[in-house]
Amino acid sequence: MRHRLLARALPAFVLLAAVAGPAMAQEALTYQQPPSPIADILDTKPTPSSSLSPNRTTLALFDRSNLPPIAELAEPMLRLGGYRINPRNNGQANSRVSWLTGLSFQPVAGGEARAVQLPANARFLSPSWSPDGSKVALLMDAPTGLELWVVDVATARASKLTEARVNAATGSAFDWTPDSAGLVVRLTPQGRGAAPDVSRPPAGPIVAESMGRVAPARTYQDLLSDAGDEALFDHYFTSQLTYVPINGRGARDLGAPAVYLGASVSPDGRHVLTTTVKRPYSYVVPAGLFPSETRVIDLQGRAVHQVADLPLRDNVPTPFDAVAPGPRSIQWRADAPATLVWTEAQDGGDPRTPSEVRDRVFMLAAPFNAQPTTLIDLNERYGGITWGDADTALVTSRWFNTRHETRYVIDPSNPGTGRVLLERNYQDQYNNPGSPLTEPNAQGFNVARFAADGRLLMTGPGATREGEYPFLAAMDLNTGQSERLWTSATGEYESIVGVLDDGARRLVTRRETKNDPANLFVRDLNAATTTPLTHFTDPAPQLAGVSRQLITYTRADGVQLSGTLYLPAGYDKDRDGPLPLVMWAYPAEFTDAAVAGQVVDTANRFVRPGGSSHLFLLTQGYAVLDDPSMPIIGKDGAEPNDTYIEQLTASAEAAVNAVVELGVADRDRIAVGGHSYGAFMTANLLAHTDLFRTGIARSGAYNRTLTPFGFQAEQRTYWEAPETYNEMSPFAFANRVNEPILLIHGEADDNSGTFPVQSERFYAALKGNGAQVRYVVLPLEAHGYRARESVGHTLWETVRWLDQYVKNAPPRAAE
Repeated sequence: MRHRLLARALPAFVLLAAVAGPAMAQEALTYQQPPSPIADILDTKPTPSSSLSPNRTTLALFDRSNLPPIAELAEPMLRLGGYRINPRNNGQANSRVSWLTGLSFQPVAGGEARAVQLPANARFLSPSWSPDGSKVALLMDAPTGLELWVVDVATARASKLTEARVNAATGSAFDWTPDSAGLVVRLTPQGRGAAPDVSRPPAGPIVAESMGRVAPARTYQDLLSDAGDEALFDHYFTSQLTYVPINGRGARDLGAPAVYLGASVSPDGRHVLTTTVKRPYSYVVPAGLFPSETRVIDLQGRAVHQVADLPLRDNVPTPFDAVAPGPRSIQWRADAPATLVWTEAQDGGDPRTPSEVRDRVFMLAAPFNAQPTTLIDLNERYGGITWGDADTALVTSRWFNTRHETRYVIDPSNPGTGRVLLERNYQDQYNNPGSPLTEPNAQGFNVARFAADGRLLMTGPGATREGEYPFLAAMDLNTGQSERLWTSATGEYESIVGVLDDGARRLVTRRETKNDPANLFVRDLNAATTTPLTHFTDPAPQLAGVSRQLITYTRADGVQLSGTLYLPAGYDKDRDGPLPLVMWAYPAEFTDAAVAGQVVDTANRFVRPGGSSHLFLLTQGYAVLDDPSMPIIGKDGAEPNDTYIEQLTASAEAAVNAVVELGVADRDRIAVGGHSYGAFMTANLLAHTDLFRTGIARSGAYNRTLTPFGFQAEQRTYWEAPETYNEMSPFAFANRVNEPILLIHGEADDNSGTFPVQSERFYAALKGNGAQVRYVVLPLEAHGYRARESVGHTLWETVRWLDQYVKNAPPRAAE
C-alpha cells in the first residue's frame, strides 16, 4: 500500500540535468550561494507586521521569521485530501507556514512598545484579537504539537491554555466567543493514539469506475489515493470541538469527534456553525468537495439545526461561473444575534443553462424553525455581503465571462428585493469605487462603517495613470455618488489600517514613499497632522540607488501597454550605454482592450526584493523590465486564448522595441523569464520568436493536454478546443526552441496544474530535440520556494545562467 508520508533525510544536494552542446550530464551539486550583496539581503531580518486592536487602542507588532532552513522543510509531510500537514504537530506543513517569532504592543496614544515575554526560540501562528481587544490568542509550536496560548495586553504576559493538542490541519483551529471569555477550539481527540500503520502490503488493487456519469474535474494536487490515505486522513483531521475558557477552568467538549472543516461561533455566543465531512471520500477532488454536513449546534454540543447535507461534488461543470447545487457560502449574519445566510444556485449550478435568476440568497434566524426568507435574487453569481445595520447591507454579484460586477443595496429588515448601486468591469482599475470600510463590532464580526450623515465610508487603492493613491470616501447609497474625504498625498502611498474614532477623523495609516519604507502613523484629518508610531528602516539599503520609471508603448494592434523599468544604482545611459536586460512577466486575460491598456505608475511605492525575486539582478548590472503588459484580449465574444500566441508575440515585440528605443537595452542581450503562468509564457516566446537570447522558466506547465478540463482563465475543455490547447502548449513546439532555457521546479509543487512532471517531460522533449537546457529540481519545495538554501541556489542559478548566455555571450550570428 502506498502511503503519503514524505519523510526523508536532509538533502545535501540539488538534482539537475544539463545539456551543453551535444553532451548531457547529470550532476549532484551542493546548494550554492548567490553573489554579493544578494546573500546579505536575503539574511536581513524582515520588517514586522501589524494589527490594530478592535478597541482601537493598541497595535500588535509581530516579528516574522526569515527564510527557513531546508531542515524545516525536511520534516515529514503528509499530502491528504488537498492539504499538506506536518504529522509532528498536526498543523499545516512547514512549506505552507510563515512562523511569527515575537510580539509587542504599541499604544496608539504613543510611547514605547511593550515586548511580550515568550518562551526561548518561540514560534507561533494564527494570532487573533479577542472581540474586546484585551487579549490575543495564538498557536504556539511545541515539540509534540500546537498549543493554544493567550496574551494579555494590559500586562503583556502570555499563558498556555491547552496542551499540545490543537488540530490545525485545515489551517483555522479556534474561534473567540463574543464575550471574550473563551474560545471554541478544535483539539485532537483525547487518547487518540498512534497514527495507523499504512506500510503493510495492500489487500488488493485500487479500482475506480465511472458508468456514464459526467464528472469533469480540473487538476488537483495532494489527493487521497488509497485506503491507507483514507485512514491517515481520518486520524489527522478528526477533531474534538471544545470550549476553552481563558481562566483555564471549566473546559468542555461539544459533541462527539468528527472531521471538521469549519466551526464559527454566532454573534450572540449561543450557537456554533459547523461543517463536517463524511464518507465516502473521493480520490479525484479535495476534501472541500467531499460529502459534507453543515449544522448548528449549541454550546453544549447538542444539534439545533441542519443547514445542508451535501453529496460528493465531483461533477461541477468546468466553466468558472459554475457552482455545485445546494447551499453554499453559509455564514452568520454579522450584525444580528444568530441569523444564518447562504446562497443556492437556481440554474442547477451550470451557467450554460438559461435562467433569469442565477443565485438566490436566503436568511434564517434562530430558533431556525421557520421557512428561510429570500433576501435577494441575483442574475449573476453571489460574491458576498457586507453587513451594515438593521436596514442596510451591500450584496455583490459577479459573472466571469464578462468580468461584470453588480453591487446592490438591500434592506435586511425588508427582504426580497435590492436596488442596484453600481455596475462595473471588475478588472477596471481606474473606476474602482473602493470597498466599504469595515471594522469589528462588539461581537468581533466585521461590519461597515458609516459617516455621521449616514453615508457609507469607502476605501480603495485609488488607481490612476500617475499611481495608486489610497483614499477615504463617503458614498451616498441613494445616488451612488462619492465624496473624497481624504486622499494619499502626491508621491506617497498611504493606506488605512484602521479608524480610531466614531467620526472617522483619526486614522491609523501605513505610509511609504519611493525612498522611505512603510511605517505606521496616526493621521488626524481635522488637524492635518501625522504622528509616527513605528520607525522601521530600509531592509536592503544596497538597492537605495536603483532608478525606477513607468514606460508606456503601443502594441501593433493599437493596445496600450506598459511596464516598470528598473536600472542599476549609478547607471548612466550616456556613459554606460545599453545594458543586458531581463524581462519578467505574467500574461493576463481581458474582455475589454481599454481596460487591458490601463497604466498605473508605481513611483510612489517603496520596492525591495525578497525571496527569489528577479529584482535582485539589479545588483549584478542588469536592467529589469518588470511586469510588462502581456494582455490576452477576447473581443466581440471571442475567447482570448484563440489568439494567445499572436497577442503574446505582439506584446513581447512591443516591449523589446520600447527598451531598445530608450537606449537602455541591447537588442542582442535581452532575456525573458517568469514563474508559473509566466514560465509557460517564457517557453512559448522562445518557441515562437527569436526576440530573446535565453529564458528562465520557474515552476511552469508546458503541456496543456495534461490540464484537459481547463487552466488559468481557459474555461473550455481540451475536447471543446483541441486546437487552442495544442497551439498554446510549448511542449508541442519543443523542436523550435533554439535559445538556451533554464527550467527550475519545486520537487513538491502543490499548485493545481503545475505538477513537476510538466517540467520533467518538457525537459525530455527539449533534450530529445537537441536544445540547450538546464533542469533544476529543488528538493522539498512547493510552488513558491521557501527554504533559504533553495532561494539562494535559485538566484545563483539565475545569475550564472544570465551571465553565460546574456551578459557575456558573443553577438548572435546574422540570420
